[in-house]
Amino acid sequence: MSEHNHNHGVECCEVHELHTDLLKKVKDTMPPEDELIELAELFKVFGDSTRIRILYVLFEAEVCVCDIADALGMTQSAISHQLKILKQSKLVKARREGKSIFYSLADDHVAMIIEKGLEHIEE
Repeated sequence: MSEHNHNHGVECCEVHELHTDLLKKVKDTMPPEDELIELAELFKVFGDSTRIRILYVLFEAEVCVCDIADALGMTQSAISHQLKILKQSKLVKARREGKSIFYSLADDHVAMIIEKGLEHIEE
């Protein structure tokens, strides 16, 4: 077996040929390293099924912690812990109404990320 077949199904170029015009375009438009790290960290937050379930509930409606806990069959403290992480990542926002705190998606971008993610897996 030749060496380039040891890549577990990943196709590799048979010749090493750089496409300098394309590489220049990529290098010119590539965001700064710190932004890419921040983006990777953001996607890590989406990498938890409980947080995804919470975001999906909030995708449908603005609700309080009690509602989320009931909808997901979890304790309020477990939901609160995840909401704190989501809030720190600016994915959800909260507003107080009387004795309740209502949570919603922080902005349209968050809804779009969820929507696009669902479209991608449903293809």
